[in-house]
Amino acid sequence: MSAEVEVTSAPQDVVRPETTSVGPRSRAAALAAGIAVCAAGAAIAIGFGRLFPAVNPMLIAIAFGALVANLIPVPAWIGPGVDFSTKRLLRLGIAVLGLQLVFHDILALGWGVIALVVVIVAAGITGTMYLGRVLGLSWTQRVLISCGFSICGAAAVAAADGVVDAKRKEVITSIALVVVFGTLMIPGIPLLVGVLGMDDLQSGILAGGSIHEVAQVVAAGGMIGGGALAVATVVKLARVLMLAPVMAYLGVVRRRRSRETGVHEDTVGRQPPLVPVFVIGFLAAVAVRSSGLLPDVVLEHAALVQSALLTTAMFGLGLGVRVGLLRSIGLRPFVLAAASTLWVVLITLVGVLVLS
Repeated sequence: MSAEVEVTSAPQDVVRPETTSVGPRSRAAALAAGIAVCAAGAAIAIGFGRLFPAVNPMLIAIAFGALVANLIPVPAWIGPGVDFSTKRLLRLGIAVLGLQLVFHDILALGWGVIALVVVIVAAGITGTMYLGRVLGLSWTQRVLISCGFSICGAAAVAAADGVVDAKRKEVITSIALVVVFGTLMIPGIPLLVGVLGMDDLQSGILAGGSIHEVAQVVAAGGMIGGGALAVATVVKLARVLMLAPVMAYLGVVRRRRSRETGVHEDTVGRQPPLVPVFVIGFLAAVAVRSSGLLPDVVLEHAALVQSALLTTAMFGLGLGVRVGLLRSIGLRPFVLAAASTLWVVLITLVGVLVLS
C-alpha cells in the first residue's frame, strides 16, 4: 500500500472558545457544558437510530448536529467541551470498537478471504489516493475518503482524522460522502448479486467487502438472505480490523513528515507518536475480546458505550458544519467518492470470482 505524502498546515475550522482568558473553574464549566451538549445530541440520534436501524446513529448525529448549528447559534464558550468530544471521546470510542472483533471469527473465513480483505483495503486506499491526486484534492482529504471507503466508513474517517489532523471541512465532507454512496449500495449490491446469480457465500463476501458502513452491510445482507448476512458481517469486521495497521502506517508517515518539515510538531516541539495510542487501545480491546474472558453482559454494555462515545463525537463534528461550508465542497470530492466506490466493488468482485 502506497500513499504519496503531502501535508498542509491550514488551521482547523472548528468551534472555538472565546479568546479571552478564563480561569480553571470557568474552563471546567465550558468543558462540561460542551460535552453535555454533544451527549444530549447523541442521545437523540441514538433514539432515532432505534426507529431506523438501517441508518447508523453516528450518521444521524452528524446530520442532527449540522441542523442544530445552522438553526441555533452555538455559543463559542462551550468550544473546549466540543473539541474534547470530537477528539478525546472519539479516540476512546475507536479503541472500544475493538471489543466487537474476535480473531477466531476472522480466521474462520479462511486465508483466501483474509487475503482478499487485505487486498481490498490496500488497493482501495492506493487507487483512491492516486485518483484523488489527479483530481487535485489535498492529501488529508484523500486519506479520509480512501480510508472511509476502503475500511469502515465514518469510523475510519474519524480514526484517520485522529492521526493526520485534517480540516473540519474535510472530515464533514468525507462522512457525508459515506452516507450518500453507502446508502446507494444498500439496494445496489443485492441487485448486482441477483443479476450475477451469486450464492450466499459469494454475495456475502461481495457485500461485506465493498459496502462502507457496518450498518449498511447488515441492511444489504438482510436483503440478500440470512446466509449471506452472516458472511457479510464477518467479512466487514475483518475490514474493520485493518484500521490498526492502516492507522499505524499513517502515524509513521506523519511522524516522518514532522521530522522532515516540522509542519505537524506541537507547541512544545514533540514528534507525533509512531503508533497512535488509540490504535494500541483498539488492538488491546480485540485481544481481550478474543480471549473469551469477558462475559456477554460486559460486551453488551461495552457496545453501548462505544456507540455513545462515537455518536457524541459525531454530533460535535456536526456542530462545525455550516451551509456555506457545504456549498464550498465542490464536485471533485464527489467524483473521487463515486470512483472509489466503484473501484472497491470491482476489486471485491474480481476477488470473489478468483476464490470461486
